[in-house]
Amino acid sequence: MPSHYQSLTQDTLFSDAFRVSAPQPLPGRDIVPRRPAAFIRKGPASAPVDAPAPEQALPDAEATAPAPELPGRELAIGQFGLVPAWVKSASDAKLRSVKLVNARSETLTTSTPFRDAWLASQRCIVPMMAFFEDDLRTGKAVPTRIARVDGKPMGVAGLWERWTGAEGEEIISFTLLTVNANSHALMRRYQHDGNEKRMPVILNEGSYDAWLNTTPEKARDFMRAYPAQSLLANPVEGKK
Repeated sequence: MPSHYQSLTQDTLFSDAFRVSAPQPLPGRDIVPRRPAAFIRKGPASAPVDAPAPEQALPDAEATAPAPELPGRELAIGQFGLVPAWVKSASDAKLRSVKLVNARSETLTTSTPFRDAWLASQRCIVPMMAFFEDDLRTGKAVPTRIARVDGKPMGVAGLWERWTGAEGEEIISFTLLTVNANSHALMRRYQHDGNEKRMPVILNEGSYDAWLNTTPEKARDFMRAYPAQSLLANPVEGKK
């Protein structure tokens, strides 16, 4: 389950891949728990979409560049690691958020930290160039960068939340949704043996608006593994 990912580092990637304006300044390249990063949520111009998730497709080899802006999508900045709205204090928020960078898609309606955001349709898309997992097959942890084969940005499904403290302080935060990867041809290589293997929910580009706008019931249709043949893994020794 990824707790470290690489953010987008060029303004044009936000407009070309996600049809939103880039944040200013850009977030740092390496995003780890409690670090601020960009995510995309439903904007004020969005209308409900009751559509099933499209079939997961391989990345388009000759996709044309989309328009720079798309009404209904809103870029926000929040910390990586969700802070539930019911947390009592900022110190408690700090402790909890480090452990809430990932959410299991199978238990969203029963998991106390994530249930309210899921039922309130506070879904988001987290732009990233790659995420990192440890390859432990040699007995030594080798950080490995996992990205799309075509080098394009990935849009990962997430949930966002707003926490407000007793004195008016506010924390906007988000988490990444994950699915089982025990039988995934690539992702089953990573993480500890004997533990369930997990991977982030990488959305197909054509499903971004449906993901942001559909109902919680229909949103479950998006919880699927990305094709292994569309991902590339490269070890990055000495970097974590």
